Amino acid sequence: MSAGFAESDAEEAALGWLETLGYTVKHGSEIAYNVDGGERTDEGYRDTILQNRLHRALTRLNPGLPTATVFDAYRKLLRVERPNLLARNRALHRMLADGVNVEYARSDGSIAGAQAQVIDFDRPEQNDWLAVNQFTVVEGQQSRRADIVIFVNGLALGVIELKNPADEGATVWDAELENYQTLIPALFTYNAALIASDGVQARIGALGAGKEWFKPWRTISGREDAGPGLPELQVVLAGVFQPRRFLDLIRHFIVFEDLGGALAKKIAGYHQFHAVNVAVEETLRAANLAPEAEEAAGTYFARHSPGGEPGDKRVGVVWHTQGSGKSLTMAFYAGRLILHPAMENPTIVVITDRNDLDGQLFATFARCRDLLRCDPEQAESRSDLREKLRRGSGGVVFTTIQKFMPEERGDRHPVLSERRNIVVIADEAHRSQYDFIDGLARHLHDALPNASFIGFTGTPIEKTDANTRAVFGEYISIYDIQRAVTDGATVPIYSRAEPRARGFPPSA
Repeated sequence: MSAGFAESDAEEAALGWLETLGYTVKHGSEIAYNVDGGERTDEGYRDTILQNRLHRALTRLNPGLPTATVFDAYRKLLRVERPNLLARNRALHRMLADGVNVEYARSDGSIAGAQAQVIDFDRPEQNDWLAVNQFTVVEGQQSRRADIVIFVNGLALGVIELKNPADEGATVWDAELENYQTLIPALFTYNAALIASDGVQARIGALGAGKEWFKPWRTISGREDAGPGLPELQVVLAGVFQPRRFLDLIRHFIVFEDLGGALAKKIAGYHQFHAVNVAVEETLRAANLAPEAEEAAGTYFARHSPGGEPGDKRVGVVWHTQGSGKSLTMAFYAGRLILHPAMENPTIVVITDRNDLDGQLFATFARCRDLLRCDPEQAESRSDLREKLRRGSGGVVFTTIQKFMPEERGDRHPVLSERRNIVVIADEAHRSQYDFIDGLARHLHDALPNASFIGFTGTPIEKTDANTRAVFGEYISIYDIQRAVTDGATVPIYSRAEPRARGFPPSA
């Protein structure tokens, strides 16, 4: 980057990239209160919602609702009372993803319930995309100006903060995002993603996250690393804020976890985002539920299963190294699958081979209840498992693979369901128990003969391991230890005879 490249240059470049993605670009002064074409409604800059854009979007996206009901949805979006910023953000995220619960009177006088849609997730072009730079916000005695704010249907869903790349003392972490969340929290009430950049490096993170949780986004399309000549800021903008990808991120790849009484918001990394998307497409192929499954928009370290045939029930194997969020990737996958219309309310069966692993993974999924749109269940016994799997549809069921043993040695397990929309997720899928010939996987297949199988593992599969490939198929996503260390997703382990030391990634 040249010595003359200033923060304003990075800002103008970012706005240009956003414009090529389909955003309308405006300067903060163009939409100020009481100017020709102005959109803000508070002359003191205390407003953070473009209210006319929001109301127009609600009206456009909900043509079947009465005008008064649309206004009720609008009012609820503006008036969410929670004890803190993260709790308000969680409540509003639910409204963005699932719609605003409203009621209205039918012509016969009866009361009907509905969800007023805030965003059209299926047709990105039906939404209003706007990027505003130098957006001033006043809250209490504090006045701050955000570098770039991303508005979707009038709601501030993205904030981008830049530092001067020509300042030798500046780093990507000098961006004011953390301070802004304290000083002007209203700007972040609806936020989905935060970007910090010095014009050279760029990191993406979630509301409330410390700087150690802001990570790079290495790919645009998802098929390969972005070229070395592309600025990281351009990569993260095109890779995340391209409208369809951004809507996918909002709906399927944001989770709020209750951790010991504290709420934490997490968003998927690029490896999780693209692994899940390709895994969903491979699931439709393996279950033969989509005759012409469209190729995923991006498959970074992910590919369609080599030799995979429609209906072969082998989704593939996801190898994401330990410490890189594998459990959360599994939850993102389950949540995305549950909402896919072609799956027709699937049943997800999560298999481990040890009780302690079953409990740990179940705890992760239980904290992701909003993402799953249901409460996961643990099978307490063989009979309980059989009862749970005889249901007609839906549900996320956890069990150890040993519960699929038949009552008597040598017997075949009875068929529990012949539905094709059952997906078995196996943790640490390379273990020897997953064997169709001699192992417990044979009994699992007998019980659910039309289920599709996907394996997740934190360590690579041995080249000689034919059993795992026979059950699950080939790799569809790889995120190895070297890449995880480079991204700061995990730390390297250094080994010597004496002593052993654990290293940490260099500061960004």
